Amino acid sequence: MSQALAVAPAPYRPVPLPGFRERPVSEMRAGAEAFLAAMRTRRTVRDFAARPVPRDIIETCLQVAGLAPSGANHQPWHFAVIGSPAIKRRIRVAAEEEERAFYAGKAGAEWLAALAPLGTDSDKPFLETAPWLIAIFGERRSRSADGVLRKNYYVPESVAIATGFLIAALHHAGLATLTHTPAPMGFLNEICGRPEGDKPYILLVTGYPAADATVPEHALAKKPLAEIATFL
Repeated sequence: MSQALAVAPAPYRPVPLPGFRERPVSEMRAGAEAFLAAMRTRRTVRDFAARPVPRDIIETCLQVAGLAPSGANHQPWHFAVIGSPAIKRRIRVAAEEEERAFYAGKAGAEWLAALAPLGTDSDKPFLETAPWLIAIFGERRSRSADGVLRKNYYVPESVAIATGFLIAALHHAGLATLTHTPAPMGFLNEICGRPEGDKPYILLVTGYPAADATVPEHALAKKPLAEIATFL
């Protein structure tokens, strides 16, 4: 029997809800609208400045990501944060090798046509220019706070939620981001020293946008509420 299956379940111990404060509806509405206005300024950026960003800011944003809900509260994520120019160079070389195959036809005509309005190609200089890269891994098994090795549940969903928290936190801190997903991404396990059981999901690029940064007009079009939500 595996160690994970042999572990006795932890007892259920309810505690009072910490930190919640009910606010007047007017304050709730104002807060929601202010957050919407702030997030409307978030854009995926491919032109980054080489200006350094203090590590403690990244650490604080990662703590926000670590607060995300997860399957059985196992928190099945790991963030490998890369600031070393030499390691960033290795990642760029490996990523661009995969991207050249992707754009040479591996992706298929329909996918490449969908990407055409975004102006992307196999050249990824931002992987070296930006001060920080964050390789986001999902852990199929990991140790809990008590040190016990356990199987994790809803790993993709949990990692996706944590990534959303992280992107919002970085934007709130005043940084630009790019979600880069070369496929396959197995090279990140070796470069970042992660075990084979970890799955790399996203390479999140973050830093200041370049002074002359641009975004594709196509990316500004967002679906209205009526197309993304149904109230029943």
